[in-house]
Amino acid sequence: MTPTAAALHQRAVEQSIRGRFALAERTLQRAEAAADRAADAERADDRAADADVRARIKGTRAFILLRTGEPAAAEALCRAAIAGPEISQGTRAVLLGQLGVIELGDGRLRAAEDDLTAAIAGLSADPVAEARTRMNRSVTRLQARDTAGAASDLARAAEIFGGAGLPVDEAQAQHNLAYVALLRGDLVTALRGMQEARPRAATSPAMRAIGDMDRAEVLRDSGLTREAERLLAASAVVFGRHRMPQFRAEAELQLASSQLMHDPRRSARTATAAERRFTALDSHVWALRAAALRMRADLAGGTVGRDGGRLRDPRRVPTADEVASTASAIAAAGVPSDAAALRLAFAIWCARHGRVDEIGTIRVPRSAPIRVQLLAHEARVARATARGRQALVRRDAAAGLDLLAGWRESFGSLDLQTSIAMHGSDLVFAGLASAVASGDPTVLFEWSERARRLSQEVVPLRPPPDPELAADLAELRILRGEDPNWATSRRGAALRERVRARQWTQTAAGTARPRLTIDEFAAGLDDRTALLSYVYSGDALVCLVVTRDDRTIVPLPGAGRVRELLTGLRADLDMAATVRSGPLVQVVQRSLDGRLAALSEVLLDAPLRTVGDRRLAVTAPGLLAGIPWAMLPAMSGRPFSLASSATQWAGKRHDARALRTTGFATGPRVARGREEVRAAASAWAAPAVLDGDAASVDAVTDLAAHVDVLHVAAHGQHAVDNALFSGLELADGTLFGYDIDRIPDVPAVVVLSACEGGRSTVRWGEEAIGMARIWLSAGARCVIATPVVVADDDACELLGSVHGELAAGREPAEALAAASARTGLVTPFQVHGAGF
Repeated sequence: MTPTAAALHQRAVEQSIRGRFALAERTLQRAEAAADRAADAERADDRAADADVRARIKGTRAFILLRTGEPAAAEALCRAAIAGPEISQGTRAVLLGQLGVIELGDGRLRAAEDDLTAAIAGLSADPVAEARTRMNRSVTRLQARDTAGAASDLARAAEIFGGAGLPVDEAQAQHNLAYVALLRGDLVTALRGMQEARPRAATSPAMRAIGDMDRAEVLRDSGLTREAERLLAASAVVFGRHRMPQFRAEAELQLASSQLMHDPRRSARTATAAERRFTALDSHVWALRAAALRMRADLAGGTVGRDGGRLRDPRRVPTADEVASTASAIAAAGVPSDAAALRLAFAIWCARHGRVDEIGTIRVPRSAPIRVQLLAHEARVARATARGRQALVRRDAAAGLDLLAGWRESFGSLDLQTSIAMHGSDLVFAGLASAVASGDPTVLFEWSERARRLSQEVVPLRPPPDPELAADLAELRILRGEDPNWATSRRGAALRERVRARQWTQTAAGTARPRLTIDEFAAGLDDRTALLSYVYSGDALVCLVVTRDDRTIVPLPGAGRVRELLTGLRADLDMAATVRSGPLVQVVQRSLDGRLAALSEVLLDAPLRTVGDRRLAVTAPGLLAGIPWAMLPAMSGRPFSLASSATQWAGKRHDARALRTTGFATGPRVARGREEVRAAASAWAAPAVLDGDAASVDAVTDLAAHVDVLHVAAHGQHAVDNALFSGLELADGTLFGYDIDRIPDVPAVVVLSACEGGRSTVRWGEEAIGMARIWLSAGARCVIATPVVVADDDACELLGSVHGELAAGREPAEALAAASARTGLVTPFQVHGAGF
């Protein structure tokens, strides 16, 4: 039977919703032909039905024109269809809905809201059409930040689609509900909802790209800009391939927004490309939004020179009038958060360029996105800095960080906590710079702890068992063993994203330790212990030395000298560990010894003059991540422990328990690994030892849950892009950082005899994350690990001696120092956490 014009039109509607526009246009042509054939036999009472079908065909074609980059033609065609004299009220409502979508695409939010609302009122007899119109109105409301109204529309649409047996449409509504959660700042619910909806909603490459664009926003707001930008760039390619220029420009705009966080000049170029594309599409409001973002990027990246007022950055900084007119136009179009962000960016620029008098009142509504609220705090801090009001700088920076901490503390995931710290990095460095300038140890300690607390002091609750997470990690282990490009393969990327989503949603936030004052901390020290807290303000590097009776700020040479010494250090360490004989040994050792001696002089000579022979708790910023402190000459024979913060160290040292039960595991292909484990295990009564095929991931994680001390001798690998995918190579594959969350009760002491087990990735200035940190976050008291390659012979001899000291009752940091002294070995092994 030949399909009717109405049936063909409905088929074209479904195809256009799925992003298959070329196919939908061909189907519409068939529908028009069917309508022409039916017109010859048409009775008078069929004329209205024919007019309705033809008008609806025009409306769907207008939608296709909009999506393929012809909004002006789309609007003209839609208005012509609405003006048809014989169409029914139901068809007019459908066409009003189409017109609302066109207005939405142009950014005319108020007009879109009015027409979509009128459409919904006329669609009570067609619930599916009503649901689709509600979906469109929800987008209008989302852009206007009316999240409550958008959620109401989406919930009703999902209910209608579910009742009508339309699972794909229902999933798309649920995906958009997850986007509402994103705008409300609930990143966990957003990612979970998008992941759950994706299998049903992503029915075509175009729909997958739309979903990826939204997921990229979640990752961007989480601070995971690299992954966000990879998704957005790929989505833009898909939109270009499918002739969807509006969506392509929107993806570019989101890409520019992500780049603004770390590369303003690149952001300006991307925003300019999006602005040109929107302008060519006559998407005026979208073009304004792109222009505003481009201006923000120019303000962030441009600096005024002294050569006649010209800019060192070739991009021109926008004038006050340009900022005001653009912000006013965007606000009038119903996007006040974009307008506020532009005004705040200009205020920050003025404060930093001697034009503080041009800054007006800094105020944003509480309903503004958290990024905009934090930008307001940055503007206040910049103004106070320009006026030399340092106490006000610290007060405003602290208020912004407290706002961020309140949001962050709702998340238990280590991955999420550390990446979200990105949003507070400018406030942190402003507060630290002011604290350093104050010269007051009490103020400096407060800000040192505040900076470290931002991403390190929430203690996550242990997640419940999750068989699906375990299955995904098991598949990743197999994939990693089979494919050297496992991380970037399509299946590998999908599994990594799913693992992250499950870990985000399964890990709840626990209770943060109260941040200690300097007096409270000092009162807990004994006469044998001192704190060295290194603070980097973005310019200055200082060391705050705290003993039971004294507090001293020790200035250090500039950060440039430290960076100079760190350049090439890792290569020297790797060479020294691998070149053990031959004519190059002395050359390599001289180079390494010289570099380590210089670092020791810069970082330790002056601070240690004030502490004598005390053992040390050391806290260090991201600038100093990866330093093998145990190899610095001034640390020779001295027990020390690297802590995330003074508060964390003080809390964990009080969690100490007697070490009675021990477990050991050896991974494959580790030279002298079995010998190392046998020597270490011999120091203990009844140790549990896993070797060969018995040392599987499940066996080792199960063992870890039942011992006080766990020692793993295995090859290790640090994943720079996501440290939670760092791991230890065991019999059946990699024990990932994510696997540690599957352990219900982790050991008090963990010994990682693995290259790079103590290496960290610095994400946003202060924060460092690596395998050692992952064990500590899971609840371990301390971790003995190395940030670089270590010779197998050295590891075997040293760690066997360490276990002898531990079994004799010594604290881990003291055991490591004593073993180093006894064996005469200088290695990069060091204690993280509370080693005493």
